[in-house]
Amino acid sequence: MAVRRLWPGKPYPLGATWDGYGVNFALYSENATRVELCLFEDAHGPETERIPLPEVTAHVWHGYLPGVRPGQLYGYRVYGPFAPEAGHRFNPHKLLLDPYARAVANEPDWHEPLFGYVPGGPDADLTFDERDSARGASKAVVVNPYFDWDTDRPPRIPWHRSVIYEVHVKGFTQRHPEIPPELRGTYAGLAHPAAIEHFKKLGITAIELLPVHEFIDDKFLVDRGLRNYWGYSTLGYFAPAGRYSSGRMGEQVAEFKAMVRELHRAGIEVILDVVYNHTAEGNHLGPTLSFRGIDNTAYYKLVPGQPRYYMDYTGTGNSLNVRNPWVLQLIMDSLRYWVQEMHVDGFRFDLAAALARELHDVDRLAAFFDIIHQDPVISQVKLIAEPWDVGEGGYQVGNFPVLWTEWNGKYRDTVRRFWRGDEWVVSELGYRLTGSSDLYQSDGRRPYASINFVTAHDGFTLHDLVSYNHKHNEANGEDNRDGTDDNLSWNCGVEGPTDDSAVIALRERQKRNFLATLLLSQGVPMILGGDEMGRTQHGNNNAYCQDNEISWFDWELDERRRSLLEFTARLIRLRLGHPVLHRRKFFQGRPLRGSEVKDLTWLRPDGEEMNDADWDSHWLRCLGLRLAGDALDEMDERGEPVTDDTLLILLNAHHEPVPFTLPADAAGDRWEVLVDTHAPELEPGARAVAGGAPLELAPRSLVLLRRGRAVEE
Repeated sequence: MAVRRLWPGKPYPLGATWDGYGVNFALYSENATRVELCLFEDAHGPETERIPLPEVTAHVWHGYLPGVRPGQLYGYRVYGPFAPEAGHRFNPHKLLLDPYARAVANEPDWHEPLFGYVPGGPDADLTFDERDSARGASKAVVVNPYFDWDTDRPPRIPWHRSVIYEVHVKGFTQRHPEIPPELRGTYAGLAHPAAIEHFKKLGITAIELLPVHEFIDDKFLVDRGLRNYWGYSTLGYFAPAGRYSSGRMGEQVAEFKAMVRELHRAGIEVILDVVYNHTAEGNHLGPTLSFRGIDNTAYYKLVPGQPRYYMDYTGTGNSLNVRNPWVLQLIMDSLRYWVQEMHVDGFRFDLAAALARELHDVDRLAAFFDIIHQDPVISQVKLIAEPWDVGEGGYQVGNFPVLWTEWNGKYRDTVRRFWRGDEWVVSELGYRLTGSSDLYQSDGRRPYASINFVTAHDGFTLHDLVSYNHKHNEANGEDNRDGTDDNLSWNCGVEGPTDDSAVIALRERQKRNFLATLLLSQGVPMILGGDEMGRTQHGNNNAYCQDNEISWFDWELDERRRSLLEFTARLIRLRLGHPVLHRRKFFQGRPLRGSEVKDLTWLRPDGEEMNDADWDSHWLRCLGLRLAGDALDEMDERGEPVTDDTLLILLNAHHEPVPFTLPADAAGDRWEVLVDTHAPELEPGARAVAGGAPLELAPRSLVLLRRGRAVEE
């Protein structure tokens, strides 16, 4: 094997950097004793060169290899002590992926010896494995960073005007009849005009992609004949997942950039679901693919006094050690790379509470937040936290600092309980419909700190939420033990599919109730991709491993599903067309700036204003909220006062009709019906009711009305 000498190179930037003449390689490892760069011509072929990195500067091993070009495959072998009981798991027989790899050529092959120990041995993970893993290990690819962005600019849609659509690259495109077969399941497919046409017709302003960082199919899934569909097992924080591209030799980088460029041209932002809380390497019995073999004690949080084992706040076997400045730098470098080089518009942080754990407790002043707030790039993009993890004290809804928005799990649970008909809900529902001021107002945040959602990838789809009382996850191969049992769902009287027309009609109305509630609430709505078309997973509430028709969108729409799509698009147009439905400030509940009425008034079915006794009532399931369009107390971008129509939202979760007396602010007032979930085909304004008169609300329905001008006597 020929051996070339490396030039000293530089310790920064980390990773493999091509300068037009050669490549600088730099790898952080604090406890290594030797690092070798390994080159390959084929992802599944033999090693062609192995060259020691000649220099170490501040724990960074580095060297420059002239003549190397984009497309070169490489990995590392890292030497040091194999002492699991002391936390060290170095094994130079295992080829390791560069944590800063910009592209990954192949997924790991579980038929090869990818574990640093001998699986099944008498000493478990303590037995050193001398078998070589190179043939089956993932290899990094040197990439050409150049891309023609043309005139690409971030849409920079204000938070209060945002409507987020959570979607999976493959799930959305795999069965779309208008997307060419060769593009289905890819970034290029998601940028196809047919895909963008759907987004524009629906009216959403941002897509939130399930993980697209390079991830693996976990061995336990492969052994069951399944795949990691969702992608929450990250291996490379800089590399777009190669499985969503036409090629793996760097093409995935260009295809991802092209997707972002086309979505931006359509005015749609791209938000990434990112998983910086754990990696794909699992617990002490997991494989040695990258971080574990490079410097286990630096990259992972280990159990104090028992460093053989990993702290696990995520339920996946390990937790990244964000207290280590080099790990923190890895995360920040990754975030900046995706903003500056890949042009994404924001991030949703999976299990974000795990990143805030300085020692054990969640600390909202953790270094992770400090450094993001100080960063001139990351602080200016959209930041969304999933504000919990599985550790003790991990549920942190409402506790993240300014600049952050949060998936509002309390919104989801409250709205589900209300439309299920539960008691003791309305007092909390009042907060959830109006931006959750109890969670976000006291620390200087705005209503848009609340990312409102009823469904998400994790759990039932909207169709299944109204069709199943219980999960049906048998296809996952875990005897239906996986997935939550606390779904707050109601099947409308029949479990699963039915031909009963009354049950079907009720389910369709319940879907419209949920969508209307979501899109008429203050805060930022997030729609689960496919809910607008009645997508079902057949009762599976944990389809993380279902890379098949269970998860893929079905684009053959019948009349019911087309009607739901049109209804959802109409709701989004209404929301974005009425400033009073997407306020930038919290309601005050009092008259503002000379207005004769309060900016927000809560009403009982008899038309009177709700009092404390009503809020404390356990049986109340019908209420209204009047949003005064002339009391917004907000200005537009040019400093002009914002005014709007006065709207009235009536919600009836009773199983019987309820007459609701409409407010009469002035003689001759009338209220025009804009939306009625019991009559979705009704054209806006086609029906009007006089102020002071009763409007009969159908059982389990929502009605949106607009105050019309007073009629001349």
